[in-house]
Amino acid sequence: MTTTPGATRPFPVADLGTLVMMPWSGEAADGRAMPYLLACSLGNGPGGHEGATAAVERLLEYSGLVVGGITDGTQKLSLPVTMLVVAGQAVVTMPWLRTQCTVPPKWLEAVAERGYAYLLFTTRPWPGDAPGSTVAAEALNAFAGDEETLKAAAHIILPARSLRA
Repeated sequence: MTTTPGATRPFPVADLGTLVMMPWSGEAADGRAMPYLLACSLGNGPGGHEGATAAVERLLEYSGLVVGGITDGTQKLSLPVTMLVVAGQAVVTMPWLRTQCTVPPKWLEAVAERGYAYLLFTTRPWPGDAPGSTVAAEALNAFAGDEETLKAAAHIILPARSLRA
């Protein structure tokens, strides 16, 4: 589920199309589980794939993120991108955008151990089905691991915040 606050934006939000966020966890280079999030457009806005790609590029740029680069949010405290993990959900907020997804137990375990997740926000539209359809692990792995997807993405180490009692 994605919402966009009503402030003035540097581009029409409809150009983004439907944004989706998908979680998974996997072994990282250090041998420990890493919680990953993939965010991308379905490319179904009025400008199609090209319009969605351009809109995501503008959103990332405005948020201080670099396509093709890594931003370490654990070191950059002024980063306008945050993640709240609560009630089995990951909620990512950035200027003009809030998106959330249900995360699996292994993802929750990995984020609890590390204290952060690796967000891959790509300008490349998802090649798959309509919103709400189930994504096979193989399709997610193929898209998220594709060199074009990785080069067209901002890579963000995003600290996990939670509600405190």
